[in-house]
This record gives sequence, structure tokens and C-alpha cells, in this order.
Amino acid sequence: MRKLENSELDRKSIEDFKEAQKTPIIIVMDDIRSLHNIGSVFRTADAFLIEKIYLCGITATPPNKEIHKTALGATETVAWEHAKDVLEVIKNLKTEGVTVLAIEQVESATFLQDFKVEKDKKYALVFGNEVYGVSQEAVALCDGCIEIPQLGTKHSLNISVSTGIVVWDLFKKMKWNL
Repeated sequence: MRKLENSELDRKSIEDFKEAQKTPIIIVMDDIRSLHNIGSVFRTADAFLIEKIYLCGITATPPNKEIHKTALGATETVAWEHAKDVLEVIKNLKTEGVTVLAIEQVESATFLQDFKVEKDKKYALVFGNEVYGVSQEAVALCDGCIEIPQLGTKHSLNISVSTGIVVWDLFKKMKWNL
């Protein structure tokens, strides 16, 4: 086995990325405090050609040196927008026909492995604050909730880890399981 060189990875240019057909997933980050988490989510969004990121509430926005440390340029490729109120973002997405899902531990949540994607649907995934998660008000507006099953003592994952897990799972189901 030989490790591939960067030149062998078929990397897209910024222009190619912007013109490429996007995965019909939108990421909504609400009140994310860690700049490193924000940057890491941008990098995950770049990896899976995610359509857009909404940075809501106190979530910092590019350009920012600390975000750039983990985003490694993904803030230049992934479309993003800042919004003060996550509830307005959720309402607007729903009026556009987007299925909005909170990633949270709630009554009657669907475990990630049991969630079925529907062909030709666009999904928005709402990720909440590192301490408090997705607010009850936001959960109530969502079309449903997805829970990542956890068996340990914490039942809490870093937001950038949660984003990676959920986005990969939905991407895989959209691209290969339909």
C-alpha cells in the first residue's frame, strides 16, 4: 500500500467546488462558542459538498484566524450566512420545503441508523450549543429529531464530531443506499 500524494487526490479548485452539484444538506449551527468547532464543521461541509451553512446567534463568522486554523480554507468554498435568530432560519427553510431536523436527544427521536432519507428531499440539520444543545424552541419548530446512539457515561459528543457522523451517514444514504 502506498500513501497517495496530494496531486493524486483529484481536489477541486474553489471555482470547481462552487459550480459542483451540492449534496442537498444544509447545516445550521446555533450559538456555537468554539471557533475550532466552527472551522471543523466548515471542513466537513467542504468534504461532502454541503450546500450551505447557517451561523446563528453568537456563532462566530469568517474571516477569523481561529476558525481558519481548522477550516483550512473551507470558508472560501462552502456557502455560508449569518443569522441572528435560529428560529427564523428554521421557519424560512421550512417554507422553502426543506425538511429541518434537530440533532438532539429528545423523546421520540429517530436513531441515526434508523433514519431513512427520501429521494429528492433537502435536509437542514440543526446543531446546538456545546453546553445546552438545541434549544427547546428550535426543537419544537423542527420536522423531527435525529439522535446519535451513545452507550457510555457522557451521552454527549463534540459538535464537530456529531456533524461529521450525521453528515457522513446522510451522505452515504443519499449517494449509495437509494
